[in-house]
Amino acid sequence: MLADVVTLSRIQFGATIAFHYLFPPLTIGLGLLMVIMEGRFLLTRNYIYESMAKFWTRIFGLIFAMGTASGIVMEFQFGTNWATYSRYVGDVFGSALAAEGIFAFFLESGFLAVLVFGWDKVSPAMHFFSTCMVSLGSIFSAVWIVVANSWQQTPAGFHVVGEGLRQRAEITDFWAVVFNPSTVERLTHTLVGAMLCGGFLVLSVSAYYLLKGRHLDFARRSIGIAMPFTLVFALLALLTGHSNGKMIAKHQPGKLAAFEGHFVTAPGGTPLYLWGVPNVAERRVDYGVAIPGMLSFLVHGDFKTPVTALDDPAIVPGGLPPGEHVEDYWPPIQASFQTYHAMVALGMLMIVLAVVGQGLLWRGKLFEQRWLLRILVVAVAMPVLAGELGWTAAEIGRQPWIVWGLLKTQDAVSKAISATDVTASIIMFGLIYAMLLLTWLYVTDRKIRHGPDDPAELEREARRRWPGWFAAAAERTGKRGSMTEAHGEGA
Repeated sequence: MLADVVTLSRIQFGATIAFHYLFPPLTIGLGLLMVIMEGRFLLTRNYIYESMAKFWTRIFGLIFAMGTASGIVMEFQFGTNWATYSRYVGDVFGSALAAEGIFAFFLESGFLAVLVFGWDKVSPAMHFFSTCMVSLGSIFSAVWIVVANSWQQTPAGFHVVGEGLRQRAEITDFWAVVFNPSTVERLTHTLVGAMLCGGFLVLSVSAYYLLKGRHLDFARRSIGIAMPFTLVFALLALLTGHSNGKMIAKHQPGKLAAFEGHFVTAPGGTPLYLWGVPNVAERRVDYGVAIPGMLSFLVHGDFKTPVTALDDPAIVPGGLPPGEHVEDYWPPIQASFQTYHAMVALGMLMIVLAVVGQGLLWRGKLFEQRWLLRILVVAVAMPVLAGELGWTAAEIGRQPWIVWGLLKTQDAVSKAISATDVTASIIMFGLIYAMLLLTWLYVTDRKIRHGPDDPAELEREARRRWPGWFAAAAERTGKRGSMTEAHGEGA
C-alpha cells in the first residue's frame, strides 16, 4: 500500500536535495583552495602550483556540472509537489532565489568559462582574477540559499496577507529577511563545513598519490596547503557549531531538546548526552552516557540553569493552542537525536585527524605514515556525510513546521497530485540520479588516475605564450632560468 502524499513528497524532496548537496560544498571548499594554489603560483612563479590549480580546476568543473544539473530538478518540486508552500512563501523565497541567480550563479558561471578554458587565452593575473570570482560566486550562492532556508527556520521581516488557503507571507523588510535570527549562525557553520569538504578532498587524492608513489612533489605540496587549511576549519566548525546550538536554544528550543533527548524539565543542570537511544514512551534516553550539567553550561554558561525540555509548552511557537497536546509538536525524536549526534561525532573525529596530521606535518613525518595516508584517502567521506547529517537533523528537527510557527508540513503539499504520481517520480529520479552519479564517479576517477600536468612542460608552454610576463618576473627576482627548477622541483 502506498504511503500518503505528504510522506512521499518529503521522501522525494529529501532524496533529491541530499543528492544535490553532495556537490555545492565541494565546489565552495575546493574553490577557495584553488585561489590559494593559484595565488602561490603567482607569488613564486613555480609551475608545480599551476599544475595543482589546473588539476583541481578539472575536478571543480565536473562537480559544478553535477551540482547545476541536480539543483534544477530539486527546484521543480516547489511547483509540482509543494504548490501550497510555494504560494505561501513565494514572495520571500523567490526573492532569495532571484538574488542567488543574479549575484551568485551568473558571477560563478560567467567566470567559470575563463577558469576552465582560459589557461592559454588570458594572462596569469587575469586567470587568477577569474578563479577568485568563481570562488566568490560559489560562496554567494551559499549565502542566498542559506538565507532562504534560515527564513523558514526563524521567519522575520514579513507579514501575512490573505485568508484561508490564499494566505501568503509578504516581505515588509528585505534586510530583516536576509538577517533573520538564524542566518549568520547557520551560514557560518555551512561555509565552514564546505571548506572541510574541499580540504579533505585534496588530502584524499594527495594521500592516494603518495601511497601509489606517483606525483610525489605535487602530493606533498598539496597536503602542505590542505592540511593547515583543514585544521583551521575543523576548529572553526566546533566554534560555529556551538554558536549555532545557542541560537537554536533561543529560537527553536524544541529542536534542541529533540537533538539532546531532553524530555522532562527538571530543576538543576541539564546533562549532555554523548550517545544513547531515546525512549519516547518512557521519556528517557536508554544506554546513554551523559556529562552532568554540560548542556546547561553550553547554553547558559553555568551548570545549574535548566534547558527547555520537550514537555514545556514553550517549545510551541506562539504558544500551545487550547485543547492540543505538546507532544503533537514534537519532531521525530529518534531521527533528530541520532543524526545530530552522528554529525557531532564526525566533527570531533575530523578535528582529531587534522590535529594529528598537522602535528606530523610540522615534524616532517607525515608522508611516511602510511596508516594515516590510508585513513586520509577515505576520510573525504567524513565532511560530506557530516554535512548531510547536519542538514537532515536541522530539517527533521523543525517538524511539524515547514515554516516555523506559520505553516505545517502537512498543509504545504500540492492538492492536485496523488501518491501514485509521487511514487513514479521517485523511481524515475532515482534511476536518473544513479546514472548521473555513476557517470560522475567514472569520469572523476579517470581524471584522478591521469593525474596533474607536468610542471616543466607547463612552464615551457607559458614562456612561449607570455614572454613579457617571464621577463618582468626575472627582472624582479634575478632568476632567468626555469622558475620550477629554481625552487628545486621537477615534474
